[in-house]
Amino acid sequence: MFKRLSVVAVLLLQFQCITARSQSAVTRQSEHRKTSTPYTGDLSIFDSPGRDERLQINRVMDILGIASGKTVADIGAGSGWFTVRAAKRVGATRTVYAVDINPEAIRYIESRIRKEKLRNVKSILGKPDNPLLPAAVDAVLMLKTYHEVAEPVELLRNLRPSLAAGARVGVIDRNGNGENHGVARDIVIREANEAGYRLLEQDDFVKDGMDYFLVFGAK
Repeated sequence: MFKRLSVVAVLLLQFQCITARSQSAVTRQSEHRKTSTPYTGDLSIFDSPGRDERLQINRVMDILGIASGKTVADIGAGSGWFTVRAAKRVGATRTVYAVDINPEAIRYIESRIRKEKLRNVKSILGKPDNPLLPAAVDAVLMLKTYHEVAEPVELLRNLRPSLAAGARVGVIDRNGNGENHGVARDIVIREANEAGYRLLEQDDFVKDGMDYFLVFGAK
């Protein structure tokens, strides 16, 4: 009797160890999945005519709650295309943080800030796994950037302490395999869940079966 119980206990322990290793492997796979090479070309292409309408950026900002008095972060800011639009929405008394890991993008944004006399924008040279944001950010947007993030789960975890209560985190991207400048929406949702976020809303404004807009909140 006791011998049989011992065998069952050993088998149960082995099963638990295998399960734990499998879960760990899944986590490592999601954190180190294939990604696209970050863009380092001509940044002016992001300011192409008609992009506001194609992305329905005003509708996006409405859903993220970007309005007067809110603090916003543009992660993967690139040329600052979204940064500029958010800065005009939040007003002079609030800040929009333009975050990028590319020093050239930061220089481009800072030049743009001076030219357009935007006193409520601050640039941040972030890290691949940490946006290095201050606290109390009300809304975040990662616009066509998520597929380039090499450590997505870690990045989202490091973002959480910077979020104000009720903050919304938006991801606009396109379906892909990670290497072709896109990533499947289900992967984004799974990784965000691993990092401590819950899906609040998902939309497809472009209606092309490829682009998607996901909105998350911290659990």
